[in-house]
Amino acid sequence: MRFPLALTTKIAAYIVGNKLRGTKKFATVLQLEPLHTCNLTCTGCGRIREYSTSMKDVMPLEDCLGAARECNAPMVSICGGEPLIYPQIEALTNGLLEQGRIVYICTNAMFMRKKMREWMAKELINANREMRNDLEGKIGVLLARNLITEKDAADIRKGPKDANKPVMGPSKWMYWNVHLDGLERIHDLIVEREGVFKECILAIKMAKILGYQVATNTTVYKETDMDELEQMFDYLSDLGVDGHTITPGYDYDAAKKDMVARLNLQPENFFLTRDLTVEKFRRMEDWMNRYTFFGTPVYFEFLAGKRDLTCSAWAIPTRNIKGWKAPCYFMTDAVGTNGTGHYASYSELLENVDWDKYGVVDGVARDPRCENCMTHCGYEPTASLGLNAQPGDTWKTVRFNFGARPKPTGRGSETVAFNGVSSGNGHLTGKQAQAEAKAG
Repeated sequence: MRFPLALTTKIAAYIVGNKLRGTKKFATVLQLEPLHTCNLTCTGCGRIREYSTSMKDVMPLEDCLGAARECNAPMVSICGGEPLIYPQIEALTNGLLEQGRIVYICTNAMFMRKKMREWMAKELINANREMRNDLEGKIGVLLARNLITEKDAADIRKGPKDANKPVMGPSKWMYWNVHLDGLERIHDLIVEREGVFKECILAIKMAKILGYQVATNTTVYKETDMDELEQMFDYLSDLGVDGHTITPGYDYDAAKKDMVARLNLQPENFFLTRDLTVEKFRRMEDWMNRYTFFGTPVYFEFLAGKRDLTCSAWAIPTRNIKGWKAPCYFMTDAVGTNGTGHYASYSELLENVDWDKYGVVDGVARDPRCENCMTHCGYEPTASLGLNAQPGDTWKTVRFNFGARPKPTGRGSETVAFNGVSSGNGHLTGKQAQAEAKAG
């Protein structure tokens, strides 16, 4: 089947249980940001500006685990910032797994291989003969494929530096969720650093050899070449990546302000409007049958402009250093505790936000800031919860979820994934656009 049965049934049982109890609003996914510190400055990310005064702050581990218990979403997406910088990321991940959550670690992958080497070191020192032989065999494979160095192998065999420190091992309930916005040249441009794409691919290859589950997340912008993305998904499917999420790039205020102030870029030339989103995603219905996209066919139809959905941002809440972000992942209004735009509890968020003020209904934006938003964190839960259901939607979703998993395309070898690096102010909205204007 397309998705693992245990994950599918866990989420389905949770949704059905809440509906049978008559719960009107409940969380399906918790977006947990234990910190906003990041080693990259990705173009289009507003966190580095919106939370500039708290970039070095972190959420206490118990607050993170408490947030998951409080909203009780079956799935937790640990994001940020770069979550692998969080000092207690191992304890957080293991704690969420012990709670019975499905965990996605949304990472730029720059520290993934380090975390996996730490797991191998601890696993090797505690392994029986059979497990040790298996791990030694994998070390040999990793060395042969240049995914670790001889020094890395020696360090792994020495065992962990701190035997008491928890590690992050493979689990059917955990996914590395690697950020990839294109092949090498475009991805390195968007993350504004050379070599990041290469590290992502090395980390993905290593993770699959060691038995981890790996997903990717991709944001589509105005300058995104959809043919290149198709090549990327061909390449990733042949690497054995387990699934993908995809969403349109939305021009939220914090991201726009960062682009103008830091890069002197024009946001309207970078982010998508609703019309451009539909144009970009016109082949999405074909893609969802060719690649393993996480989501619902109803949401993909929405992206392709085949139907309308309303926003259900309350179903994918964001909890960060300041509290429960209101009203959504992208927008922060002067509400909440002490007018900070953040609430002290999820229940307060649900009760006090006027949800009817947001989203787009019948083509009209209730709030002008919502006009161009078609992102998954607002509209995917609407589709999965059947809130704008049409006849046949339930069967369509069941058939999609329980249908056959798409096979690797076999075209990955044709993809020139490493197609040149670039970084800095080279977007179509920046120096290149200015040069083209002068030339014209």
